[in-house]
Formats: sequence, structure tokens, C-alpha cells
Amino acid sequence: MQKSHLLAALIVLLFSTGLVTAQERDGGIPISDNFTSGGNASPASAPKNWYEKFAIRGYAQLRYNRLLETNPDLGCEQCDKSWGEGGGFFLRRVRVIFFGQISPRVYFYIQPDFASSTGNTLNIGQIRDAYFDVGLDKKNEFRVRIGQSKIPYGFENMQSSSNRLPLDRADGTNSALKNERDAGVMFYWAPAKVRSMFSMFNRTGLKGSGDYGVFGFGVFNGQTANSPELNNSPHVVSRLSYPFQIGSQIIEPGIQAYTGMYEIPTGNLSKGVKYKQDLNYLDQRVAGSFVLYPQPFGIQAEYNIGRGPEFNKATDSIEVKSLTGGYATLSYMIKAKNMLIYPFTRIQYYEGGKKHEKDARSYKVNELELGIEWLPVKEFELVVMYTISSRKYEDFILRNNFQQGNLLRIQAQLNFR
Repeated sequence: MQKSHLLAALIVLLFSTGLVTAQERDGGIPISDNFTSGGNASPASAPKNWYEKFAIRGYAQLRYNRLLETNPDLGCEQCDKSWGEGGGFFLRRVRVIFFGQISPRVYFYIQPDFASSTGNTLNIGQIRDAYFDVGLDKKNEFRVRIGQSKIPYGFENMQSSSNRLPLDRADGTNSALKNERDAGVMFYWAPAKVRSMFSMFNRTGLKGSGDYGVFGFGVFNGQTANSPELNNSPHVVSRLSYPFQIGSQIIEPGIQAYTGMYEIPTGNLSKGVKYKQDLNYLDQRVAGSFVLYPQPFGIQAEYNIGRGPEFNKATDSIEVKSLTGGYATLSYMIKAKNMLIYPFTRIQYYEGGKKHEKDARSYKVNELELGIEWLPVKEFELVVMYTISSRKYEDFILRNNFQQGNLLRIQAQLNFR
């Protein structure tokens, strides 16, 4: 079946069925919450206006990356632009989230970020999420999501930045989708019992990814968030994961994949670089995930392989090449009175292209991070992380660009609910 037919089938299914749904953080609020039930008020209660049926929450992050820095030329464009020379105190996130069940059958989620950047201008507002969910059954187990949202590829990609332990997502999986989002239509299914588990993971400090279903399937533009579609050829994605308990431990294995044609924007091309005439390149990946939720010891690991556009300095051209990479994060949750403390370490590796960067820049990354997250109260947290990094990244202008270095990174985060 053609991709356009799949999209049409989803839309027909959407408008021919009854509806209701919900989310938490970037992916779902508890299904027992008033916003999801749409009917907890007594029969005698007066109907609420739509503006009485949504809530506001959010978070803000301030970083400083220059302590104990050994190489100011070491950078990481996709993860944190304040690395290295010229970096200073940096607002990484300033997000205000509007969400709620505005009718028994319609849920919405809008998340702007006021710490986005364009060129040399920092701290401008930009939409991250803007979608609505409609459910296909009274138990809220089947739902369709329409709009710009996170693409269900990678546990860490779907994990909220306010909830993740390492300060940035790993290169190997995050190179798939800049800002983790795109516009499209997604279908999600999960039993009500499992949706309750997804909610519990974040509510109790187990660092979940949010509620993106046990099974997900969808179509999306493929050019990533806030970017126009260029080739009229949507990507297709699917994901399957299931959390289950073994004794006192909970594990969640998962597998996901996507495929499509990515068109490199002309603004990302250096003068002189060689490229395909139509600028369209195969873009496909498959990844495995494994999560042992921290009770108190935790493991989070993912690895992906695939093919995509990458600069080849031997031919001065952008070609479809193989890519591979992943990460493993070990953590430990310590409960001290009302505080939570998480010592953690992550090792990561990636070799391949980054389609979003200049000339689909070629990368080889090896990195070790050692950190600790401290939550003295739920409204505030502090992360200190030491990074030992080796990065080779090349495009038509950057040749033999191999950088090694260490740096101490600090992040303060405000949570408001």
C-alpha cells in the first residue's frame, strides 16, 4: 500500500469512530486524571467551559559548560551550542506547556520553547509540540495523534529533557531526528493497565519516556520539526515496546524503525560540495531499546543501525552511507528523606552522518559521561556532569577536524506544575 493510502486510511478511521485520550510530560498524563476521564463531575454539575478544562506546567534550564574545559574547539552542534569558545551561561530550555481534555473526546497539547535560536539570535519563541489526540474507544486504549509531536523512535528521544539524566541525548539515536519531532499522524495503542504504568514511571521518579503506547505507527513529513516538507514523500515509522515486572524489577524492551526519503535543504550545502541533482537521499533506521527502571539500580541502553546521507571527503560528495551507534546509561536512585539523588554514567558511540547539519556532516563520536542529579524538592533540580569526549566531524569546509577534550557541565532546572 502506498504511503498516501496509509495516511488516508488513518484519517478515515479517525473520523468514523468515537474518541478520548491523554498524555504525560511529552507523552501522557495519568489515565485516572480528570483531564483524561472527561466525566468525573457529578451529573448535577454545570458543564465546564473549555478554558476551565486545561492546565499549565513547564520547566526552565540554565547551563554552564566551561568549567575544567581542556579544549575550547570541541563542540556539539546538535546537542548544546554553548559548548566551547564563545559559550557562557546558556538558557537551554524555557518551556511552558498548555494541555487538557477540552471536551470528553478531544485532548490537546501545545508546547512552545522560548530558548530556541536562529543564527546568532538566542532565546526566541518556537513551537515544539502542537497536536491533538482523539481516542477510538471508551477505555482510551486506541488513539490517533494529529499535529507536530515527538516521533516514536528511541526511548531516550521520547524522554523529556526535564526527565532525562544526561544533559543531552546520545548522538547515535538523536541524529535520526533533530528536536525529536515532526508533523504527521500517529496511531497509538496500549492497554489501560500499561498506560497507568507509563504514568507511574514519571510520577515516582523512575525516569520513563512518557506514554507513546505499546504499539505505535504513523506517517510524518521527514524533514523534522518546524521545517517545510520538500519532496512530497512522507516517512513511515513504527514502534513496539512493553513494560513488564519480574519480581521487584520492571523492564521494558522495545524495537522501532522508520524509512523515507530525506531532501537536504539547499541552505545546508557548502559551495563546491557534490550532491545528487534532486537532493533526495534514502533515510532509514532500525533500533533496539532495553530499560531496567532504577529500583534502585537502573539500565537504559539503545543501539541503532541504518543508512542515510553523509559527507564523503574522499569524493567531496554527499552519499548514502551506513551508520551505526548507541549508548548505555547506568544509574542508581537514592531516596534521602524527601530528596532524590541519581548518580549516573553514560558511554556512547556513533559513526555516520547527521543529515540536518552542513553537507550532512560526517561524525565519529566516542564519549564517556559521569554525573549526578540532585532533587532537594520537586520544583528544583541540579545536575553536575563531567564529559570526556572524542569527536571527529567533517564537511566540505571542515577537513580532518578531530577534537578531544574534557569539560565539567552544570545545569539548574526549575519545574513548575
